[in-house]
Amino acid sequence: MNIAPLRPMEPSRDCPLCPRLATFRCANRAAFADWHNAPVASFGSLDARILVVGLAPGLKGANRTGRPFTGDYAGDLLYATLARYGLARGSYGASADDGFELVGCRVTNAVRCVPPANKPIPAEFAACRPFLAAEIAAMPNLAGLLCLGRGSHDQVLVTLGLTRSAWPFSHAGLHRLPGGLILADSYHCSRYNTNTGRLTEAMFHAAVETLSRAVNT
Repeated sequence: MNIAPLRPMEPSRDCPLCPRLATFRCANRAAFADWHNAPVASFGSLDARILVVGLAPGLKGANRTGRPFTGDYAGDLLYATLARYGLARGSYGASADDGFELVGCRVTNAVRCVPPANKPIPAEFAACRPFLAAEIAAMPNLAGLLCLGRGSHDQVLVTLGLTRSAWPFSHAGLHRLPGGLILADSYHCSRYNTNTGRLTEAMFHAAVETLSRAVNT
């Protein structure tokens, strides 16, 4: 799927596009002055073949550290799994300056600012969509997308101009999209999903391995 390049790929530090998120950001800056408290930029090279797309930064994770999925449980599972399949190297220290690197992989979120209760609303997805579109357009080697959760899956399809009904969410499922991209799904690697058994470590490994094999064959 070809998407016309858009700029910028990342919102400004004081992005005003989502009033609710801007208000929440200001409150967090007052409460936690030493946190990142700003839109969270993507992590990894634009030359990557795989783009991992989450929903939004976590309050005490990426919103605190300034790097996607860094500093919360979801990052523990995500980055250990990426390293297991050769998509990262180094030691993940749950900090943006831990020296951990991605290899052939990039990580982003459909919404770049932390939302109240970890739940973006439709207008916020729409406001952030041009950033995701620009990012996809700027990745010349992109072959596969890993969507973490149904919300991410839906936003990627809308960004690509595809209908959700034609490409339903399915954990560890693969969709070969028009234009050649491969889309893989996983339940979100949140603590809630793992604590309730909806997602196990083995299930998450299977989703990542399935996509990794597909883009390299």
